[in-house]
Amino acid sequence: MMVVKSGRLTPVALGAALAMAAVGAQAQAQQESMFSLSGFGTVGVVGTSKDGAQYVIPGQTHGADKSFSADVDTKLGVQGAAKFNQQFSATVQVLTKQNGKGSWTPQIEWAFGKYQATPGLAFRLGRMGAPFFAVSDFRDVGYANTWLRPPIDVYGQVPVSHFDGGDVNWTTQLAGHSVTLGAFAGQSSSYVRRVKVDLKDMVGLNASAELMDGLTLRVGHVMGKVTVHNATVNTFVAALRATPYASIGDQLDPNGKDATFSSIGLTYDEGNWVAAAEYTQRKTDTFVPDTTGWYTTLGYRIGKFTPYATLSQQKTDSLNVNNTVPAPSVLNATVAAVASSQSTPQKTIALGMRWDAMRNIAVKAQYDSIKTTGAGQFYNPQPGFANQRVGVYSLAVDFVF
Repeated sequence: MMVVKSGRLTPVALGAALAMAAVGAQAQAQQESMFSLSGFGTVGVVGTSKDGAQYVIPGQTHGADKSFSADVDTKLGVQGAAKFNQQFSATVQVLTKQNGKGSWTPQIEWAFGKYQATPGLAFRLGRMGAPFFAVSDFRDVGYANTWLRPPIDVYGQVPVSHFDGGDVNWTTQLAGHSVTLGAFAGQSSSYVRRVKVDLKDMVGLNASAELMDGLTLRVGHVMGKVTVHNATVNTFVAALRATPYASIGDQLDPNGKDATFSSIGLTYDEGNWVAAAEYTQRKTDTFVPDTTGWYTTLGYRIGKFTPYATLSQQKTDSLNVNNTVPAPSVLNATVAAVASSQSTPQKTIALGMRWDAMRNIAVKAQYDSIKTTGAGQFYNPQPGFANQRVGVYSLAVDFVF
């Protein structure tokens, strides 16, 4: 029997109300050719095979266990655009979903102006989707993706979805295939489990190339300065700096530290076959560990149905701390606990089915079998929840309008 946590269906009701309002506004907006309005959303429920920890999208503060929850995947986005002439346009997107503060307050996800200098050269300024991954611009648009959700073993490494700044993108044709080069700079901030994380002095490059019909290669690299506003860690760092182990405090220091993220991916969509794969690496100079993530997905369309399978993994490469405090001791154990607190390695096997029920509606069911190291990416683990294999059951309806 499915149980939905008390009080957790509010986002669904909110989504329905906003969608109705948006559809009405869209009809009026279409009367003016300069303006357009569109939207997207997901209504989903998730449950797991075990209690003792909650399944969440990384950064969230409440999710699902054996009692099903609508909090994990449910969302609604509304996007408005204005095209002033052939060169200048503007886009605003408002999105509501469970954020890192545990609330559903709608936020401005995009708000940028665009200058199309030539047919292949474009400049944007404002708030834009952060191009860290292959599906960064539409990671929240469930209808645009084969999976029910992007693999969190990879996409959970950078729980930041937008940035404030500018970018430039140049697209051309080489040997009859499209090639795009992009550069961006700016800053971003987000809340991860109620802790604010800032990315400053962010600079990145990315490129994509169509290798053959349906097959696209993408590579990207971004660097910046990360600050984790964690009062507990800052207090502990200050205390370490007053001991002979000040160098350990410097290694744990979460303020203004270098961070990089690199990715390479392939996507294929031709005929009935759909496939995707990404390989990513995160590196920092603080207590946020260095990680490697990868996934591969393969699906096959059979009429309106697309069965698919995904394999994914996140691995901790380094905790970035050389714990030289003698053991056993309380200080050694505390350093080890802080250093490992952000390590979330796990492996996932996912099987799913997408049903294109209507022109603008897709129904998806997905089962994930997750093998954790420690608690993996599960939230609020209780004593005894470690090194588990957990089944995750998900059902979602994605729509666009």
